[in-house]
Amino acid sequence: MDRIHGDPALAGPGMRKMKVSPDGARVTFLRGRADDQFQLDLWEFNLKDKSSRLLVDSRVLVPQENLSDAEKARRERERTASLKGIISYSWSPDGKQLLVPIAGNLYLVELAKPDSARLVATGAVIDPQISPKGRYVSFVRDQNLFVLDLSTGKERQLTTDGAAAIHNGEAEFVAQEEMHQVSGYYWAPDDSAIAFKRYDESKVPVARRFEIYADRTDVIEQRYPAAGDPNVAVQLFIVSPASGERREVDLGGEQDIYLVRADWSANSKALLFQRQTRDQKKLELVSVDAATLAQRVLITETSKTWVNVLDEPRFLGKRNAFLWVSERDGRRHLYLHDLDGKLLHPVSKGDWGIDGLLAVDEKAGRVYVSSNKDAVIDKQVYALNLDGSNADKPKRVTQADGWHDANFSRNGEVFVDTFSDPATPPNVSIRRPDGSMVGWLERNELNESHPYFKYKSDHLPTEYGSLKAKDGQTLHYSLVKPYKFDAAKRYPVYLSTYGGPGAQHVARKWGNNFDQYMAQQGFVVFRLDNRGSSRRERVFTDAIYRNLGKVEVEDQLTGIEWLSKQSFVDAKRIGVFGWSYGGFMTLRLLSQASDKIAMGVSVAPVTDWQLYDTHYTERFMDRPKDNADGYKQSTVFAHVDGLKSNLLLIHGMADDNVLFTNTTKMIDALVNRKVQFELMTYPGAKHGISSRAGQLHVYSYIDAYFKKNLKPETN
Repeated sequence: MDRIHGDPALAGPGMRKMKVSPDGARVTFLRGRADDQFQLDLWEFNLKDKSSRLLVDSRVLVPQENLSDAEKARRERERTASLKGIISYSWSPDGKQLLVPIAGNLYLVELAKPDSARLVATGAVIDPQISPKGRYVSFVRDQNLFVLDLSTGKERQLTTDGAAAIHNGEAEFVAQEEMHQVSGYYWAPDDSAIAFKRYDESKVPVARRFEIYADRTDVIEQRYPAAGDPNVAVQLFIVSPASGERREVDLGGEQDIYLVRADWSANSKALLFQRQTRDQKKLELVSVDAATLAQRVLITETSKTWVNVLDEPRFLGKRNAFLWVSERDGRRHLYLHDLDGKLLHPVSKGDWGIDGLLAVDEKAGRVYVSSNKDAVIDKQVYALNLDGSNADKPKRVTQADGWHDANFSRNGEVFVDTFSDPATPPNVSIRRPDGSMVGWLERNELNESHPYFKYKSDHLPTEYGSLKAKDGQTLHYSLVKPYKFDAAKRYPVYLSTYGGPGAQHVARKWGNNFDQYMAQQGFVVFRLDNRGSSRRERVFTDAIYRNLGKVEVEDQLTGIEWLSKQSFVDAKRIGVFGWSYGGFMTLRLLSQASDKIAMGVSVAPVTDWQLYDTHYTERFMDRPKDNADGYKQSTVFAHVDGLKSNLLLIHGMADDNVLFTNTTKMIDALVNRKVQFELMTYPGAKHGISSRAGQLHVYSYIDAYFKKNLKPETN
């Protein structure tokens, strides 16, 4: 356990935020240090001479970090709270400079002189960007939007009313948490204007909660929009970075909406924004003339359940058209529309779906997408013809079965491929769009110098298979058999579940170290993606609509029933673990199947969906007033009388995502029913309990609890 959370990282020298430079001559990336995998520095790889070098040492720039509360919250939303040093960066358009934020300060780094980083802004700066033409640097400070003219060094404050409940240029809580909205402002490609979001959260109810730390208790008043509550009031403005003149964009007559995306046309003449109705059954792409503010709706997406928030439109440079991702036919596909919104033709179609658009090469007439077309558990890169001629027969670019994460250059002429499978830790290569090799960025071979080498001989293989849900749909599972497996013996089961929408738990990639550890401790390790899980067709994901927990529990029980019939499984020693939605699933499974499950560990669980945020919960459940019975049946409390198994509850005491109230309500329900259980709370910990000490402690506790209750044989 100590080694899993120690340095260097067992997976080898990992890389983050890989970007191809604008001139295509180099690839930059963030890498953890050998003595601290969570402290990130900025590196580059030169494609010409195949050499790597450290560009910016984070500890030299800022020896000791002091983050603002806004930055801490932002990192929690982006799931980077455990990281230090350089978390993000961006290229200047000419490829000569890099913008590097660190600990609230902002630096410009000359590629030719990376040791002479120039401090250009201070004071709790968040979301810095270099403008598309490179004239400005923009950022948010104290809830207001600023620009810095790089030619004059003059800073201009574009908004002045940001304070208290008013925020400019930021994405609100639910936009960050649920819509993957990392920014609240958007540059026009010619640097002439910025579109920015302004929101007022004064009508959002205040959740007064305690953040309990080791040496103090803070009373936090957080504006948290729980299901059915008012959301922020949102506006959209266009502002000139040169003059500061701003104009408001009309978002329509209905005020209770979500502004989920915004972008500009390639010629900067039109601002495109996406608005979603409160019930999330309709999403519109609206075009706004940047000069006159005249509007027209280009595309309307509707659904009887919910419309997912997908990509922004990708405008072509050589013709008046754009690419649009839609699930209108029940699977996620790519379509070409003209500038009036008229459908020209599908670029992809058939009984498969894309994950998203990776790149467009207009010169070659191709687009590149990621998909699990050939295997649900895999992720591959495919090429499609822009004219739609191979829409149902894309050409596979990446060849090795497993998981490929691809980062393309903007023009699609080269990409960085991060590949892994259950026996291969992530290796990183640079490839041409036909899949041919340019060179290794990180070979990461499992040789004697690799951190994992000493454990290689004990590494256990992952098996994959499928089962049928009650409605006949296919459920994928993975299984790792115990160390020194003996088919004549019967083993306990460590079942890891998530189960919620937007996630895939079963994937053919380099595995979870804790799963390997538990298998080496004598457990059968099992995962199953139930209905509702992501990267599947809509009939699969929509099965959870208006009753969270019902079909998810059914499907996990299908997996447990299959396990119990295996000759090598002891059906009386099955345990379940889950975090967040997985914590909810653990409690629901124990409540409904204590006769089949001996124990469970539930970390940071949602116990009542009326306590969770609007955009996520109402997407799947509607508002409480419109689905009262569904909300009642989806709580843990409607089923908790059946909970008889051993239970360990775990929660961070400063969780601002799944509020600690979820667990205190659960504690009260168990006490009132005279149900004994164990409880572990972590002072100061947020949703991810992300400190290294916290991670080591929580997984050590989980390990010990499984061993105490299920008693695996010692090998």
